[in-house]
Amino acid sequence: MARMVHHGMNVLEQELQDVNATTVRMLSMVRESVQLAKHALVDAEPTAAERCIAGDREIDAVQRELESRCLTIIARRQPAAGDLRFLGAVVQALADIERAGDYAAHVARAGAELAAAPRLKKYLDMARILVVLDEMLETTMRGLAEGDVEAARHALAMDEEIDELYEQIQRELLTYMMADPHTINAATKLLAVARYLERCGDHIENVNEHVIFWLTGQRV
Repeated sequence: MARMVHHGMNVLEQELQDVNATTVRMLSMVRESVQLAKHALVDAEPTAAERCIAGDREIDAVQRELESRCLTIIARRQPAAGDLRFLGAVVQALADIERAGDYAAHVARAGAELAAAPRLKKYLDMARILVVLDEMLETTMRGLAEGDVEAARHALAMDEEIDELYEQIQRELLTYMMADPHTINAATKLLAVARYLERCGDHIENVNEHVIFWLTGQRV
């Protein structure tokens, strides 16, 4: 397990610790967005969608601040190999974390729209994806905060279940549309939601690839 922080930290070490902590906080914000998206979609709570969309703007602001901070540290401190790799990995990960938050907001917004009409199907499979995303984010946060490469690899592997569920949802909704043209509008919206969930998982997967690169120097 890699450790970045120890007693008697110099200025660079303190700055790196702060970047790590703020990146973990950004992931926590995305995790909250995923939970709100679940409430908006599965529990049909429009207020959860509003909170999710508002939270996404806060995530965007943290991304901008962190990117600027990382570039400033690189310019001022000229960090050596391991620290430079950490900062580079964070800068790359920030874009994926922000996009994961965007997709959570898309799900929440669609959930509020779908709540206005009767459900075409039960949302058990999509609810399961949202549970996996929550677990994936929790494990990703641990991997980054503790420099735990095994946690990052475990989180990375979780995306396989999301992909399988996405394909299952696609097949089911296409069956609905072929059997009854009146379901096409609702099924198309649900296909979009499933795609948003799948893409959210892809971006969290990417974050873990960046963490693994930081800790091992190897690309997955």
